[in-house]
Amino acid sequence: MSHPAALQPLVWDQRVLSLLDQTDLPQRERWVQADTVEAVVHAIRTMQVRGAPAIGIAAAAGMAIAARAASERGEAIGPALDRAAHLLRGTRPTAVNLRWAVERALHEAATAPEPAEVAGALGRLVTRLIDEQWAADRALSALGAALLPDQARVWTHCNTGALATGAYGTALGIIRAAHERGRIAMVYVDESRPRLQGARLTVWELTRLGVPHTLVPDVAAAALMASGRLDAVVVGADRVAANGDVANKIGTYALALAARHHGIPFYVAAPCSTIDLRTPTGGAIPIEERGPDEVRVIGQEAITVPDVAVWNPAFDMSRPPSW
Repeated sequence: MSHPAALQPLVWDQRVLSLLDQTDLPQRERWVQADTVEAVVHAIRTMQVRGAPAIGIAAAAGMAIAARAASERGEAIGPALDRAAHLLRGTRPTAVNLRWAVERALHEAATAPEPAEVAGALGRLVTRLIDEQWAADRALSALGAALLPDQARVWTHCNTGALATGAYGTALGIIRAAHERGRIAMVYVDESRPRLQGARLTVWELTRLGVPHTLVPDVAAAALMASGRLDAVVVGADRVAANGDVANKIGTYALALAARHHGIPFYVAAPCSTIDLRTPTGGAIPIEERGPDEVRVIGQEAITVPDVAVWNPAFDMSRPPSW
């Protein structure tokens, strides 16, 4: 099914996953085609595709591609899927949508009536996941938009729009839906260091959507809140534990603390696939640590001493006040 949208950064044609390469934005809009499970693994690991829901869709596509390749070579599909699942699960550990999508693909394969039908069934599963994501995003966005005041001034973190979900967006979908209703006065977008997903990706999306926005340094969030010019903070999530603990892009925890201090509503927007009831608390969520050059280098330019030690967690944990 095709979906009307200003942005559709992920396209599946039953054989190849086409992705708008997010590492090149906003300077260049370049599409990459993943037609092997190794290419999908590379796209996820290097963040050509990112955002928990979009990663899940990509992982399911990787499983479908692996099944079709094995079928066309006349090989057993089961071992091929086991190998693909192992490779995909090892790419990024924090976002639960990836594991969830791989498990759905394995279940779909196990329940196919005939081995010859597995590749087609997994291809249709990817299409279904995209459709489900659109439905979830639109429902979530409508509910969230209703929580914002008229002419809302909203802070958002990292990127949670179409680029992150492959559909309408979660936290940024709420902002998008509110804007379509004429209820957004200003969106404050933080840089989202160290990979600058806010500055690079969210600004790119909001520009294309015509939503008024201002780019703000990460370290200015508390100052803006203290100024009285902010009505709400809306963020996404990469995993929500059974007790409500939220793992999200590094910097979310500091935003949550500052918002609570200033009495500003703080909303987490995520689909059901991001809720992990098998993880009891946030302490059990593996936090991905990424390479030091994401902090040492911007573009091709070193910004510090070349061999300085770096701690670079990709996510942090926020806990709802009621807990």
